[in-house]
Amino acid sequence: MKQLPNLFTLLNLFFGCLAIVAVVQSGLTISNDDSGMQIVEIPQKIYWASIFIGIAAIIDFLDGFVARLLKASSEMGKQLDSLADVVSFGVAPGMIAYEFLRVAYAQQTNGLEINQLWLMPAFIIPCAGAYRLARFNIDTTQSNNFKGVPIPAIGLLIASFPLMYWFTDKAWLIITLRNKWLWYAIIILVSYLMVSNLPMLALKFKGVTVKKLMPFIIIAIVSVMSAFILQWVAIPIGFITYLIVSIIYNK
Repeated sequence: MKQLPNLFTLLNLFFGCLAIVAVVQSGLTISNDDSGMQIVEIPQKIYWASIFIGIAAIIDFLDGFVARLLKASSEMGKQLDSLADVVSFGVAPGMIAYEFLRVAYAQQTNGLEINQLWLMPAFIIPCAGAYRLARFNIDTTQSNNFKGVPIPAIGLLIASFPLMYWFTDKAWLIITLRNKWLWYAIIILVSYLMVSNLPMLALKFKGVTVKKLMPFIIIAIVSVMSAFILQWVAIPIGFITYLIVSIIYNK
């Protein structure tokens, strides 16, 4: 039973690997519209990477819950959790960003021949995530709150973009997600948020009270209401709400 939390952690890693495979095997498709203009697209199966990252996030929450329930927390489990998280919520989302940058450049003339250097900033995401996890592992002051945005939150944010892209009927949203400058901005922003010292809420309590639950209730209400109106766009809105509520409550 003591190894059960570690099995959950390895399952998190397993789904992170599946997410990477879903991105790598997607490739690009090239077609022509009615006017003869070349259109470059990512096949729909890339959104399976988002689904696998979502499953990994659920398992990541459960392994901590199971460890506390069985009182089976260990230093090995802590290190193993970080190794799994950097793959599931760092490398896999970085690959998603990489593919969207490829599509953004592919819309341009000779865009498929773009130098790989223009796509490599996508891998700043896993690098920043690894740094954040390493800092967390040696910082004893983050028992109740986080310094910087936790990497699973970033992973879920990036994973929402393929779902937004394929399950929307709004042309402006599709065009926006094909913009390379948007993706460079996202990469810089999420990487900074992970390595920053911004005070962020953690789902850890010493005694559950309405006051302690209130910020999470606010985040949940905003996210659910947004989901009814904006579908998958609710995830970035929920993420922004988490940032704002964390900063306000921690002050």
